[in-house]
Amino acid sequence: MDENRRTERLGKRAVDAAKPAAVAYRVWDTDLKGFGLKVSPRGLKTYFVWYRAGEGRSGARREYTIARHGEMTPEEARAAAADVLSRVRLGDDPQAKRQRARAEMDVAALCECYLKDGVATKKESTLVADRARIRAHIKPLLGKRPVSAVTTADVARFLKDVAVGKTAAKPKPTAASLKAQGLKGRALAQADRRRRTDGSSRGGKGTATRTVGLLGAIFAFAVREGLRADNPVRGVERFKDRQSQRFLSGDELARLTRALAEAEANGVNVRALNVIRLLTLTGARKSEIEGLRWSEVDFARSTLNLADSKTGARSVPLGAAALACLQAIPRTKGSDFVFASEADPKLHYVGTPKVWHRVRTAAGLADVRLHDLRHTFASFGVAGGLSLPMLAAILGHRDVKTTQQYAHLADDPIRHAADRTAGAIAGAMQGVAADVSPLRKAPT
Repeated sequence: MDENRRTERLGKRAVDAAKPAAVAYRVWDTDLKGFGLKVSPRGLKTYFVWYRAGEGRSGARREYTIARHGEMTPEEARAAAADVLSRVRLGDDPQAKRQRARAEMDVAALCECYLKDGVATKKESTLVADRARIRAHIKPLLGKRPVSAVTTADVARFLKDVAVGKTAAKPKPTAASLKAQGLKGRALAQADRRRRTDGSSRGGKGTATRTVGLLGAIFAFAVREGLRADNPVRGVERFKDRQSQRFLSGDELARLTRALAEAEANGVNVRALNVIRLLTLTGARKSEIEGLRWSEVDFARSTLNLADSKTGARSVPLGAAALACLQAIPRTKGSDFVFASEADPKLHYVGTPKVWHRVRTAAGLADVRLHDLRHTFASFGVAGGLSLPMLAAILGHRDVKTTQQYAHLADDPIRHAADRTAGAIAGAMQGVAADVSPLRKAPT
């Protein structure tokens, strides 16, 4: 018997006590042979049953998913597992039947199966974007196609259709029209938030490329589930995402600072202005600053301890200027958010992009995006001597390869040194004395 095999009666206490580990593991029920609980590294708990299809040990071994913990209680899952096993004893093969049913499904149904069973390692913030892309682009264009019938040519046509805006949503209603609909309070705030932040419904080359990437993951799930033998997304050449490396110069940063001060003097929303200041001073992502909580701010250690971010929990070091900015922000009663929503203190502020357009226009920086403030922080860091691994840690890059886009900036100090050296040599050649220190002899 496998010494690492975990067995326990799967009751509520045992299931609640099953904590996630670095790799997925199973806990087998002691009361019903074949019934178990699978725990993913992200803490997703799924009830399943193992059985052999056919006679004896020569039968193919199957794993049949019953439900996620929460959808069923342990006792309900055990009863469902017992039913599956009783059908197996009568010669049935429930998993094979499920696969045959799935093989006949359309792409819309496949998307739902993927969202239910294929996203255990994805963050909820990523799933929000995935659901929006499925709803806005994949289902309208491919949803009714049988999974087995989708070809590479279909995917290439899908890419082009999304890029030209075939699935682009109609313009969103204005804040005034939402009020005219009779929405008030929290309902109005939530509707206005969706109006301003849902960018996944827009078409364009960037949206097309990212949506085809998601479609590739969905069909990879289909291959793993035995729903088709190949992934039709493979071989489709996508549009290159715009790899903008727009960095603000010292002069441009000064103009931005003046524009922020003028906007504040003119009564522009100070929440957005302080978000912009902190984005510039920390290199953090917009979502990390807009959703920042006071409980994540450690003034004593000059650190933001983010409980969640695009790459999971991480710490962001704070310089003196960033600390001063945070210390000057008043707290909103009844809210832990640093930038609480005016409509509902239980929500955080989300209107920075609108204010940013106004500020960047005033500063003469019409081509600069909010995300370029993160690039600017990185460029100043590398120019100041930060190594790429250190910069990756500050920016929260999971893979240092992501930070390689800033590698060329590390050459600047070398260029300056070469320029000074060449200037000294040129001066000497023209008879101008140069301040050149003699090399010390190495010790013998």
